[in-house]
Amino acid sequence: MRRLVRALVVLAAAHTAYADAAPLRLEQVAPGVYVHIGQHKDVDDGYDGDIANIGFVVGLDAVAVIDTGGSYAVGMALKEALRAITRLPIRYVINTHVHPDHVFGNAAFIDDKPGAQPRFIGHAMLPQAMALRGDMYVRNLKKQLGGAADNSTLVAPDETVQDRLSLDLGRRKLELRAWPGAHTNNDLTVFDAASGTLWTGDLLFIERTPAVDGDIKGWLSAMDALERLPAVATIPGHGPVTRDKYQALDRQRAYLTTLLRDVRTSIKNGTGMTETMGTAAASERGRWQLFDVVNRRNVNLIYPVLEWE
Repeated sequence: MRRLVRALVVLAAAHTAYADAAPLRLEQVAPGVYVHIGQHKDVDDGYDGDIANIGFVVGLDAVAVIDTGGSYAVGMALKEALRAITRLPIRYVINTHVHPDHVFGNAAFIDDKPGAQPRFIGHAMLPQAMALRGDMYVRNLKKQLGGAADNSTLVAPDETVQDRLSLDLGRRKLELRAWPGAHTNNDLTVFDAASGTLWTGDLLFIERTPAVDGDIKGWLSAMDALERLPAVATIPGHGPVTRDKYQALDRQRAYLTTLLRDVRTSIKNGTGMTETMGTAAASERGRWQLFDVVNRRNVNLIYPVLEWE
């Protein structure tokens, strides 16, 4: 409660400065389902907090926001876009995982009106991940955005998902599923049964090189399960919405499988990690945006882990 009160005091003072934020551009991918497609920018090169896919689902009685962007300003711009479409109360703010480009806009959705406060929802491991990484994320954001990072704070979930959770927006149910270690150790997917729309968070990347921050083998396993889920439209964490998630998952699987094989081969042959950064998954280079920078980071993360297989 004290955390919320402090946040409300800060945000009340900040709201006026952001009240006229230009609304984000939205794509309606199904009736009542809106998404803003993030840009393909690296966090170390021209990052402005707007690289993740974020959006919301509108039910008969209420709205659920799914990821909020990489800064308070981006979150406010999403909120302005939402309010241009509906005045229904925002009942839930759902985070698909801990990464800052998906969660720093949470603070924009804190509401000081009686009974208007949404419930923040995340994976059971999300509070721990926020606690462990929060200070570092805030420092990095201030370096990346300068003054544009103002009022960007992490808001931990009020309710967590250990396995599955169903949320009702009024004749519209969202099915949330928590996943074992994959892209991160706190991945959550959201399925809107009314439209057949699946929000994968960063369990699926399209166009942008998939970034590993968890268990690459677990991620491949999660993708096999994702493939079995029904979906008319699939909203990835990054990249365009697709109506053929099977092709998108196959493309991502090819990259991750190649990366895993090549790093294992380097370790077996005694090739060092630095050299492996320049060679692993090289056959995939022309198929992904931001490949060189993201792929090197992936090797840096998985090489030491695979050495202990």
